[in-house]
Amino acid sequence: MSLRPLVFVAMPFGAKPDATRTVTIDFDAIYERAIKPALARFDVDAIRADQERSGGVIHLSMFERLLLAEVAVVDVTIDNANVFYELGVRHTARPGTTIITSGKDGGLPFDIAMLRAIQYRLTDGALSPESAAAFTEALAVRVGDALARSDVADSPLFQLIPGFPGIALPRDYQSTFRDRADELRRIRERLEAARILEGAARTEAIATVDRDLGAIGADDLEPAIDVLAAYRDAGALDELIALVERMPPGLRRASVTVNQFYAFALNRRNTGTDRDHAISVLEALVAKESPSSETAGLMARVFKDRFAETRSADPFLASGYLQQAIEWYRRGFLADPREYYPGVNLCTLLAIDGGDEALAELRRTLPAVVFAVGRLGGIASTDYWVVASAFELAIAGNDWPLATRALSRMRTLARTQPWMLHATANNLTLLRDAAPKSIDPKNLEGVLRSLAAG
Repeated sequence: MSLRPLVFVAMPFGAKPDATRTVTIDFDAIYERAIKPALARFDVDAIRADQERSGGVIHLSMFERLLLAEVAVVDVTIDNANVFYELGVRHTARPGTTIITSGKDGGLPFDIAMLRAIQYRLTDGALSPESAAAFTEALAVRVGDALARSDVADSPLFQLIPGFPGIALPRDYQSTFRDRADELRRIRERLEAARILEGAARTEAIATVDRDLGAIGADDLEPAIDVLAAYRDAGALDELIALVERMPPGLRRASVTVNQFYAFALNRRNTGTDRDHAISVLEALVAKESPSSETAGLMARVFKDRFAETRSADPFLASGYLQQAIEWYRRGFLADPREYYPGVNLCTLLAIDGGDEALAELRRTLPAVVFAVGRLGGIASTDYWVVASAFELAIAGNDWPLATRALSRMRTLARTQPWMLHATANNLTLLRDAAPKSIDPKNLEGVLRSLAAG
């Protein structure tokens, strides 16, 4: 069992829009380039909050980390509800050793403006080498101080209320938590090592971790979800499905994230009754709660794939699948109009439909989706998929000058990952084959040839 101090890092995962929704911030890059190097200077175990990948269901693990970690680093750059909740729990539990960081322009939100924080500078949502180095140095100083002087109060509750008790957990509980934290860290290190492998070697490395999970219970769901994500990224659909089906039925049904992984893999594998099974899994999620953009988007993708596969052999059946895909993408966009993914697909499929009602809806919907993409930077974004979405919307609106500029930007962003251009081309092939009357066929053929050239 490790006796090294634990540092819990609470921050968003992946790329998220800033408060103005004009730039995208890559929080994984901030962690890797600034926070992780600062913590590496100390003999500590770093654990990063992973609620988003686990679907927000791992409440026990989150509370354990907030209560027991010797140091907590909390990044409040964006108004992320999970992070602010975690900050509040930490300030209630521990008098000190909570370090607030922020790349937000204009200081901290009002309710925590009086607290001492490490401010770092972002340029267009990214850390420059100089800003990363300065952030690392400042954080290392604060972590060193926290480890050396854990009795100094930085929690407003402990500062304002004399004798505030905080939360103390039994020593044996702390030992159990540390064991689990150590095991989770080792699992994630093994999965990270697997990611640099290719093909069968990568899948086998992940499967080795999978086999070591053994029986999966509520306390073991977080590492299992990490393995599911690794299988998905490796394209190991059979292995992903087998892991889900090994979980206890009650536990599997309780996790939205597990079911979303499951439906995704079933649809992509598409063997026998896989797609029917994917639909039943997603219908069960919708019956339990209103469809999220993610769940509705997955359902729509099932029907979109069925449309693509049947449009030549059975146009009548394909038309039905097209209408179901449109309905689910519509529901996904209406569930959260800030989520542009279902909106972009809705616009493309409405153009493919080409009927008077569909084109009227396209004209109504297109400005809202353009706005959602524009708030993330549009063609000026550093995120390929945002730019590609602006590109598809420009085509749907017959704005070929904008499509041309977006395509140039996409080539720059996909320089090291040309497969992304091919993925966009595959989506537009459906549009070309449908020959929609609302879109100029000559220009559409031209951009497809350009995308195919890579």
